[in-house]
Amino acid sequence: MSTAATSGKNGSTSLRGASLPRWTPWAVAAASLALAVVVGLAGGLGSHVQWGLIAAVLFVLGTYGVTARVEGRRQAKDRVMTSLVWVAFLLAVVPLVSLVWVTVKRGVKVLDVYFLTHSMGVVADTEPGGGIYHAIIGSLEQVGLATLIGAPVGVLTAVYLVEYGRGALARAVTFFVDVMTGIPSIVAGLFILSLMLMTKTQPFGFAGSLALAILMMPVVVRSTEEMLKLVPNELREASLALGVPKWRTILKVVLPTSLGGITTGIVLAVARIAGETAPVLLLVFGNPFINTNPFEGAQSSLPLYIYQQYANSAGSGAAYDRAWAASLTLIAFVMILNLAARGIARWKAPKTGR
Repeated sequence: MSTAATSGKNGSTSLRGASLPRWTPWAVAAASLALAVVVGLAGGLGSHVQWGLIAAVLFVLGTYGVTARVEGRRQAKDRVMTSLVWVAFLLAVVPLVSLVWVTVKRGVKVLDVYFLTHSMGVVADTEPGGGIYHAIIGSLEQVGLATLIGAPVGVLTAVYLVEYGRGALARAVTFFVDVMTGIPSIVAGLFILSLMLMTKTQPFGFAGSLALAILMMPVVVRSTEEMLKLVPNELREASLALGVPKWRTILKVVLPTSLGGITTGIVLAVARIAGETAPVLLLVFGNPFINTNPFEGAQSSLPLYIYQQYANSAGSGAAYDRAWAASLTLIAFVMILNLAARGIARWKAPKTGR
């Protein structure tokens, strides 16, 4: 490894290892991309994804080769690991950006005030016109009822596991929560459907809410449990030392301290169930007309509306445009929920005193 001699203010001489310019990673990335395009064209690779993967491999190899030649192998390994992190980041971001771009590009064609304030009504799936007002109403009611059921049960279960849970019962609850976390959404729908068949109940919106609540509860339990574990035991001990009952300590000390994280977990769980289609398809059945009563009659929802527009389109461009516009609306809804979760978490975060 080459070195360069430098002279300090007091006349002493020090040795400093040679280093690459700051623009080197950009130069290597540009060269890798250009070489990947050449390789792709020469090899007849028509997919830009293949070009990107080739460029990523060339970037990592090029970074190691250039750095090892100038700065040595030790520094080269460090730069290679940094390059791998950046490559993994780009591999995760590019599909997400591509998805959002395509959805926005195709969804804005029919997304307007009329589309948001009208239902399909008597409009056939293959005809232009119509809107998603009935689907928005159905989604808000079904997800709202599921949250009213799943959030309190999930939070109270987490409080039991962290503050009171001991022995076989706590282990059994933890096991079933882990199992429920990984069950497919169609299983929750089939469970509620079996109850409906036993009671000879017709499809209605609240049935979908029950299935969504089943999917929501384990997510809330896990996130709340982790937040409660982050509360320092010193706070509990200080409250108990003052003679405060345990239930009041949990209510006045533990829960307020972790409220930001608990709220974030609940909102993220809501965002997760907002896009479920299978339980709604089985239990709610879909309805092109506006039904504001979730306890009687079939309803629609945004995920179900998107599925039905695509499945029943028969090649109609109008149906495809409505499906993309509804997808963009659903993405915007989930994005708003995530931003709200971040805002609440920052607002309710414990003050550090700095």
